[in-house]
Amino acid sequence: MSTRETIISTVDLGRTFQVGSEEVEAVGGVTMEVRSGQFIAVVGRSGSGKTTLLNLLAGLDTPTSGAVMFEGQDLSQMSAAELTEIRRHKIGFVFQSFGLLPLLSAFENVELPLQISGTSLRDREERTEEALEMVGLTRRARHRPYELSGGEQQRVAIARAMVTRPPLILADEPTGELDSANATAIFGLFAGMVQDQGISVVAATHDSALLAMAHEVREMRDGRMVGGRGTEAGRYRN
Repeated sequence: MSTRETIISTVDLGRTFQVGSEEVEAVGGVTMEVRSGQFIAVVGRSGSGKTTLLNLLAGLDTPTSGAVMFEGQDLSQMSAAELTEIRRHKIGFVFQSFGLLPLLSAFENVELPLQISGTSLRDREERTEEALEMVGLTRRARHRPYELSGGEQQRVAIARAMVTRPPLILADEPTGELDSANATAIFGLFAGMVQDQGISVVAATHDSALLAMAHEVREMRDGRMVGGRGTEAGRYRN
């Protein structure tokens, strides 16, 4: 793993919020590195800082201290246009709530990022079909979200995140609304993408049953990453 390219890293990353007269540290002193073809699970209780960390990694939020380096560049030093370009082409997002547009079919939801980025019609169709095939939903391509199960909707969301072929996917509690069988299948999809496509995945989760699929497990506690650079998944199994 050490010979692989670093996709994203943080150096003493911190984010505080003002809540009334009190200053709350959501993330504090986090230093981590994600390399190509690596699957990292970030665990921790609700409020531990997982979502804030992912927002910082995505450039959706600005750190109070420290830095996020994406492919060697400091996100906080980029213009709005540069950040938009990275989010359109270099980072895919998967959320707990699926985030699908209800009036669009599965195919149209997956195709949308390519439309926004100006991809040609032929390439859009090929890449959308490929992404849906990878998540096993070719036969459901013309169905709208309300016609799909929760697990199928999350597969569509993953296909949408993959369709631009980004080097990094960030997933915030992607199995939070799914039963255990679907949750295991979704994490299996991530593991397969990492192995077959060389994509890097950082997934926040509180589901300890899924951690064995990740290369590394990092624990967030009170905004800080504990347990060193990596923690054995077995420690969280119960």
